[in-house]
Amino acid sequence: MSYVGPDFDPPQPRRPRRGPLTVALAALVPGALIGWFVYEAVGAPGDSSGSAAGSTSSASAGAPLSPSGTASNDDKPPGPSSLKGKVVVIDPGHNATNFQHTAEINRKVNIGTNWKECDTTGTSTNAGYAEAQFTMDVSHRLKTLLERQGVTVKLTHDGDSPAWGPCVDQRARIGNDAHADAAISIHADGAPVGDRGFHVILPGSVHAGSADTRAIVAPSATLGRGIAGDYRRATGEQFSNYIGEGTGLVTRKDLGGLNLSTVPKVFIECGNMRDSKDAALLTNSAWRQKAAQGISEGIVSFLRG
Repeated sequence: MSYVGPDFDPPQPRRPRRGPLTVALAALVPGALIGWFVYEAVGAPGDSSGSAAGSTSSASAGAPLSPSGTASNDDKPPGPSSLKGKVVVIDPGHNATNFQHTAEINRKVNIGTNWKECDTTGTSTNAGYAEAQFTMDVSHRLKTLLERQGVTVKLTHDGDSPAWGPCVDQRARIGNDAHADAAISIHADGAPVGDRGFHVILPGSVHAGSADTRAIVAPSATLGRGIAGDYRRATGEQFSNYIGEGTGLVTRKDLGGLNLSTVPKVFIECGNMRDSKDAALLTNSAWRQKAAQGISEGIVSFLRG
């Protein structure tokens, strides 16, 4: 490649002689340019966004103005910061060491409508993969996905803390005390072989003793329907064939974690651990990521309204 630079300019062809019209146009161009620069410096007639030379603002950059006169971001797609300040409480069902603390988890606690055991050991696959292991794994994956959206996430317990439980009334209280915008309890079912699929449990209208779910029934139903749809889409798992009449939704009034909640909350039974086909999914790490993704999408949609 040949080099062309300041010292190696190729010979230029001879320029043709300019005619009268060319000379006239050349004389007009500088005047037009001077007028344009003055126009830009002063601003167009009626344009309040004009500013001194060298200064800029978000309004003068072309962003639409809100009624208050400040630049509006309504035309920008929502980003992670749009969920900053939102709080979600994730409740990993059961605890992997509950079986070592039978006296503690069998203690009765008040769930509003009646008294019930503090917690249970949960179920497992036939090969011994515990529900508590599954729920903790999905909860951690879900926490990561939500935090990427700017959500503040709290777990009711995390691995070995506490060593057992917490009790169902404490699980509800954690969500209430956090003033959560949404709460979800992660579970997997222990139904008979052949029963397949997932379902989302919604709180029924309860007003008895220390339980009053009337204010959260409607928003919880919205949350649950969104999660059910996104979970099915993300995982390919079918709606339960043994409960919910094919809707993937069930309403219950006997769960302390729902009865005592004062924030929108649902449970999800992600599949049946006792069925070999469902168990093959639940024990698959890649599928559990899909499960977390589906739950996350449903929660995010709910938070964004």
